[in-house]
Amino acid sequence: MSTSSSSAAEIELKKNFLKNFFIVFLLSLICFLIIFFDHHENNKYIIETLGINGSAKDGDALFKMNCVGCHGITARGLVGPDLHSITQRLNDKEIIKQVTGGLTPPMPSFEIDPVNMSNLLKYLHTLE
Repeated sequence: MSTSSSSAAEIELKKNFLKNFFIVFLLSLICFLIIFFDHHENNKYIIETLGINGSAKDGDALFKMNCVGCHGITARGLVGPDLHSITQRLNDKEIIKQVTGGLTPPMPSFEIDPVNMSNLLKYLHTLE
């Protein structure tokens, strides 16, 4: 009797293990696909943005409309950091990710089209 109940317990344990393994595998696959497709779209956006020769004048206007509250009118920082020499500390891809993702709280993320992002980058390059 103990042999058959032991076998039944082992079978049940194997079923539970396989079920849990399948669930973890499926969730991992879903996460991978989400990250992969999001990363692909992000790369497409970055490539498009970097392919545009922006306008520092338009970037300045954009900065004054959206960024002065935290970075100050002269970009020397208030709540947010001083942005002078930011292009020496971060490359353009990192700046794009920071602006669009708001990676360092309390900075919000911004939905900004590639032309305006290119304009903002061009302006930030003038702050050196």
